[in-house]
Amino acid sequence: MMNISMILFGAARAALLVLTMAPVAPAQAAELNLNASWQFFRDEGGQLASADQVPNGAWTEVNLPHAARIEPRVPTAPWQGTVFYRKRLDVRLRPGERAILRFEGVMNVADVWLNGRHLGQHLGGYLPFAFDVTDVLRDTGANELVVRANNEDNPITGPKPLKQLDYIQHGGIYRDVRLVIKPAVHVTDEMLSATPGGGGVFVTYPRVARDEARVEVKAEVSNTSRSAQAVTVRHTLAWDGRQVAQAEQQLRLAAGERRHVTLPLTLRAPRLWSPRSPNLYRLETRVVAAGSEDMVATRIGVRRLAFEDGRLLLNGEPVRLRGVNRHQEYPYVGYALSAQADARDALLIKRYGFDFVRLSHYPQSPAFMAAADELGLLVLPAIPGWQFHNPDPAFARQVVRTCADLIRRDRNHPSVVAWECSLNETGMPDPLVQALHATVHQEYPGDQAWSAGWVPQTYDLYLQARQHRIGSKHRAPAKPLIVSEYGDWEYYAMNAGLNQDAWADLKPADRSSRQALGSGETRLLQQARNVAEAHDDNAATPAFADGYWVMFDYARGYAPDLEESGLLNIERVPKFAAEFFRSQRSREESSPRWGGGPMVFIASYWQAGSNPRVRVFSNAEEVELRLNGRPIGRQRSAPSTVHPRLAHPPLEFDTGGYAPGELVALAYAGGRVVAEHRVRTPRQATTLALELDDLGVPVAEGDLVFLRARLRDADGTTVPSSGAQVAFSGIEGAEIVGSQVVATEAGIASVLVRVNGPRAGVDATAQAGALRGALAGAPASTR
Repeated sequence: MMNISMILFGAARAALLVLTMAPVAPAQAAELNLNASWQFFRDEGGQLASADQVPNGAWTEVNLPHAARIEPRVPTAPWQGTVFYRKRLDVRLRPGERAILRFEGVMNVADVWLNGRHLGQHLGGYLPFAFDVTDVLRDTGANELVVRANNEDNPITGPKPLKQLDYIQHGGIYRDVRLVIKPAVHVTDEMLSATPGGGGVFVTYPRVARDEARVEVKAEVSNTSRSAQAVTVRHTLAWDGRQVAQAEQQLRLAAGERRHVTLPLTLRAPRLWSPRSPNLYRLETRVVAAGSEDMVATRIGVRRLAFEDGRLLLNGEPVRLRGVNRHQEYPYVGYALSAQADARDALLIKRYGFDFVRLSHYPQSPAFMAAADELGLLVLPAIPGWQFHNPDPAFARQVVRTCADLIRRDRNHPSVVAWECSLNETGMPDPLVQALHATVHQEYPGDQAWSAGWVPQTYDLYLQARQHRIGSKHRAPAKPLIVSEYGDWEYYAMNAGLNQDAWADLKPADRSSRQALGSGETRLLQQARNVAEAHDDNAATPAFADGYWVMFDYARGYAPDLEESGLLNIERVPKFAAEFFRSQRSREESSPRWGGGPMVFIASYWQAGSNPRVRVFSNAEEVELRLNGRPIGRQRSAPSTVHPRLAHPPLEFDTGGYAPGELVALAYAGGRVVAEHRVRTPRQATTLALELDDLGVPVAEGDLVFLRARLRDADGTTVPSSGAQVAFSGIEGAEIVGSQVVATEAGIASVLVRVNGPRAGVDATAQAGALRGALAGAPASTR
């Protein structure tokens, strides 16, 4: 089976090939990627009603995905307003062919014109929308596409106004745009179907067992020709390029008829999908009629979910999921990530010990969903919502429509565990709750879909944040439970209970989980202590999953700072707490794609001022710590009085006092060393080491990657000082997005670059005072 790097690389190549196709479409279906060469204008004054009013010479050329404005690392006044895009399309259709124009995400209200005709308006910035533009395209092939996008506060789409919002809804056409050319008889686009649970290809699994699985494929087939057609619908299922099942049906479609055709496939000895074994099949659906063929490829994972006494059963086996919340934001570009950047986020989440992601608080990109399938991350997709309800009936209609569209787009992903069609932390009227719950089951009929909500009534699954649980007088309902958020707010607000009484003498900034990477050891260790306590406490609940808040630091609308409870900073550099979660994964779990296996980590920089009681994270049976070759102690990893429910609690070793030199942690299993970690006292920085941190995901043109400079001493140890100004320059093969002079955090300075070609073609230099560093040909990154 292909790994995530191969899949993304192949997708990038396919997109490039599509762009070079001849303007006349072939008899078979074709897809044109429209991301390149748009004209863009930002209406700073907010006075223009149409693109025709944009002054001559004011347009700039951009490629998608695109941010309406490049923001500073910490936005203080994020862009809100109207932007315009326009693009020339050179395409001709053959007689009978159909053209579907599809946008994957435009923030937040989008109006679209083709050749001066208004195709429609779409509300909501996180989900796809499509138009059949067959009758609007010009016979000459020369067409003009115009988009007006507005991301100002909107009472119909919500959520609350930006100045009161804990995240930012960035602007622009920030996901892909495609033109899909179909023969007259074809599989429909699911976003254009009027049937609940219909449109496109919809795959379900009525029976899943180790010896045999029944895969059911429903496809909506449309005949747009002027005469009845004899049609063959054929499904083939392949594993690693080899066909393993096939089914087909002949039918006759009247002119203008649409019909859903459902066919079963029997799969012998299926390779089941799970977080440990994310096996994926390729399903090809072909519709053949009158010498033409439409083909739709769908990647599926065969698996069955069930709930029993509050437990999640995956393929008949009980699983408990360790999870995290994720915002999709990057610094500077906001939501306008490359597909590879989304995949790297998924890879980091898996690498640091998680099998579950709550997608907060909105639908996230198709690229992230695909990576979750590939890596074995169960996800909880959500509709947009945060502490906002509008009594206008148009708001409720928009919310329900968004729930339906979310399921339409993501229903075939094996990674989806349930659907959070609930307005987060919002007082919702009962009729809206009931409508959202019903929509989940209308769009995904059968026994493999569950609604999830933060209120205890109606929904199949209950989402309860830890801060809402602590001190609550209300018992959780008798239904499956997810601890939706924990580890941040209750420590920020000092309502976590438990051991916090012992920390009451700490200043709020010291006891919080909101700690910047550069805050220093003491605060990073406190964040990790909070995390360990809260995660242990969650294990005392009947929850089958929990989600730490949050994986990556992010910017927000209501405060001119970053929310820094992330396990990694906004540039995706890990803090100590990330290593704690890595230690909670069993050492038996590993993969060449995301690592894993036995691990040990010393949570210390071991420098003057470091705590002489050294904390170590490991998933081994025993850990030994040595200082300058002298044994400090050896401890078993087992539940303790402080962490009674953690299989691998943090271990602390008393060194008796700080002494410069080298700490070595040795992890043992079965009496032998299975992992090792060394920390040396950093000395004065002598070099500046540069790396392009692609995490092994191949870099493609237009990709966004972090370029890092590390302060290192003569021994190669990172010097964890913060605040040193590093200036990047001499960039070739890429361009810096945002600031090119940045400060170090824990010895690391990161800039975001957009790559113009292959990874090996990126060169760069950087300078910090008298220190200089260079990157030639982008040598392999190290973590």
